[in-house]
Amino acid sequence: MTIYKLPDTKAFESCLNNKNTHLLTLANRTGMQIALSDYGARLVSVLVPDKHGTLVDVVLGFNNIDGYIHAKEQYHGATIGRYANRIAGGHFQIGNTSCSLAQNNGENSLHGGPEGFHRKVWDRQVSLKKQVDFYYVSPDGEEGFPGTLNTCVSYELTNENEIKIYFRATTDKTTVINLTNHAYFNLNGEGNGDILNHYIQIPSSNFIPINSKQIPTGQISPVEDTSFDFRVAKKIAQEINSSADQIQYAMGYDHGFVNESPISTPAATAYSEGSGILLEVFTDQPSVHLYTGNFLANDQGKSGHRYLKHGGFCFEAQHYPDSPNQGHFPAVILSPGEEFQHTIIYKFSVKK
Repeated sequence: MTIYKLPDTKAFESCLNNKNTHLLTLANRTGMQIALSDYGARLVSVLVPDKHGTLVDVVLGFNNIDGYIHAKEQYHGATIGRYANRIAGGHFQIGNTSCSLAQNNGENSLHGGPEGFHRKVWDRQVSLKKQVDFYYVSPDGEEGFPGTLNTCVSYELTNENEIKIYFRATTDKTTVINLTNHAYFNLNGEGNGDILNHYIQIPSSNFIPINSKQIPTGQISPVEDTSFDFRVAKKIAQEINSSADQIQYAMGYDHGFVNESPISTPAATAYSEGSGILLEVFTDQPSVHLYTGNFLANDQGKSGHRYLKHGGFCFEAQHYPDSPNQGHFPAVILSPGEEFQHTIIYKFSVKK
């Protein structure tokens, strides 16, 4: 049996681009513990009690900073920006201004480009031992995005076993923005097999279809009578090998679901019978993107096990992919004088 614990803080002390990196830890009264790194403003570990009261690390990741720097999969637990998900052709326009982005997913821009927010060392501030605030100033033109963007991402651990993530940003020039967290979850414990036996429930009645390049077609389609109907909880394994084009394009699930829930109601849930752990996601973002780790790249994780295909899943609360090129999607424009504000809450409990 794997005994889970937080990584050694000294293993995260380094210097990248003249900025020091650290591991910061938070704990609550119930025994839940989380670890965060200022490299990528990311979740490194999330230890929650299972049905036996044993702490289980439910987030994939690495035991040291070098693991994150050199990983084939760069997004483990990270804050994603400036634009989460894909922008078609690495190109969009704001008014009459044409913007060309770094292309790192075929011809597309993915997750802010190869040197996106996941690769930055953020400034940090710890508040009252229950919250960590990370700050990053993205200069005008970084990865092709216009405007100097001042970003703050705050992580708060509550006594209700919630991780509350608050995103805020302002700009000095009209730009586009889409921020999210990219934690890979395995409620059986990180490195403990795949997530195909997890039950997923997403109350959305509509999802966002993609084409063969994993770019939205522009349509919003009903989930009814498709592999994307999670309105009643079902195992990921049930239809992940469907012959439907939508599943084949992504080699599994890598799709957005229209968020029809208020922030007081879960927008998505996952449950493992093995551990008894239930994860609920609350958000005010327009969609929740389900990704089933279809391209996890054999990196060796914290417990020494390899992260193979379907070794973790993501609930990425965010705006729709490719929104800058699809004017009928919810707006992602941020102008001077405005503030981008969104919240994601990961809540853990044991299902009785």
